[in-house]
Amino acid sequence: MPEQARRDELAASLAEVRERIARACTAAGRDPGGVELVAVTKTYPAADVVLLAELGVTDVGENKDQEAAAKAAAVAAAGTSVRWHFVGQLQRNKAASVVRYADVVESVGSLRLASALDAAATKHRDRPLDVLIQVSIDGDPARGGAVDPAAGRSPSGAFPEASSAAFADPERDLWRIADVLASAEILRLRGLMAVAPRDWEPARAFAALAATAARLRADHPDATVLSAGMSGDLEEAVRHGATHVRIGTSLLGMRNTLR
Repeated sequence: MPEQARRDELAASLAEVRERIARACTAAGRDPGGVELVAVTKTYPAADVVLLAELGVTDVGENKDQEAAAKAAAVAAAGTSVRWHFVGQLQRNKAASVVRYADVVESVGSLRLASALDAAATKHRDRPLDVLIQVSIDGDPARGGAVDPAAGRSPSGAFPEASSAAFADPERDLWRIADVLASAEILRLRGLMAVAPRDWEPARAFAALAATAARLRADHPDATVLSAGMSGDLEEAVRHGATHVRIGTSLLGMRNTLR
């Protein structure tokens, strides 16, 4: 697609997404300026990131290190500056690479990863790295993420029996991870990130997440970021306090392969 046509396409989609965010904020009685758009550009080329930046997008999310590292370098070479969010599951052996280009890592979900990221950031960065704890709302081990042990003992029976062991795993204990991140020299604990489980109503998932976020802020007042909501459920996320929404499909179109 010619560059001008793609720019026009992205501009139209961006206007629609921003209007959705504004309407969601109005419905929730919130200031639209309190919700930041993170454009998730996985499988899309660096040229799209440059065009989005020209259109006013400041924050960009990626979920695979190999793609993200190359794209960040290409965008920088084009003279464009954005804030890079790493939003995918992060392997500890990739931490040293991610800390070189990411401004925010949203997917810290274990004590081992928190420690690995701290070590890598201390060695390879001379500036703070913002981090979010990824929360597993239902404890499903397949998705990873930290868990609140108290949630696993919920008397409502809201959590599946198959995930009960996850809530007892000290490696994934959200509060232990928060303490490690908060005490790190280079890392800055900024808040939480989560994806609504597919078999949950978004309102239920984001209400549970909001309650956890409130408890985290009580112990860590600077942890004010709540990254929640994607193309299909951003309205419910905003209603429950999301400060960042991660939008891919509604902004860039349906994904196939890297174009």
